[in-house]
Amino acid sequence: MAIDIDYYYTSTSPFTWFGHKAFCSVAQKHDKKINYKPVNLMEVWKTSGAVPPPQRPPMRQRYRLLELQRIGHYRGLSVIPQPDSFPANPERADLCCIVLSQRGDNPGDFLFSVGEALWSQDRQVADESILAELLTKAGFDGEAVVATSKEPEYTEIRNSNSQDAIAIDVIGAPSYVYDNEVFWGQDRIDYLESMITSGRAPFSGKPG
Repeated sequence: MAIDIDYYYTSTSPFTWFGHKAFCSVAQKHDKKINYKPVNLMEVWKTSGAVPPPQRPPMRQRYRLLELQRIGHYRGLSVIPQPDSFPANPERADLCCIVLSQRGDNPGDFLFSVGEALWSQDRQVADESILAELLTKAGFDGEAVVATSKEPEYTEIRNSNSQDAIAIDVIGAPSYVYDNEVFWGQDRIDYLESMITSGRAPFSGKPG
């Protein structure tokens, strides 16, 4: 049975960037359509109990920096653990992804380039001119996509994605949802593929 994979993410998450190509490779290998669903991560975190990195205990902040370097090395990506451009507002990049998805285009290459620009090049990806440049390099009319993303309907879709994510117990970004089972984190892609290949029924986190 053909089941799509819902991809909940925010464009400026380093972990979205780390896992993106591996995730897309798994989806392509198994002929699974990806539904790109960018979310307002702060809204999701309000429910899941997470907080932004600067508000975490010092030992967790230090471990996060370690993980950024370790995962980047594992994925073969050059990483700046503390770019001057972070934190960066992901809203415009997220909305551009929604524009592309809604018109039937694949936002995957653009999404990866946003993460690369921020975490490998220390570029300010909240800047509309930079987003237009990245969109153009991905094969789209960058300025037109950015302009279209300002229409209210795309913000409404992002808000709806956020509420959908909360409703199915998405904890953070990225999360991959297959047959209503949530796989949270770029380090869960192998588990996702195992479910696809085994054909097992989804597990539930509900008691009983």
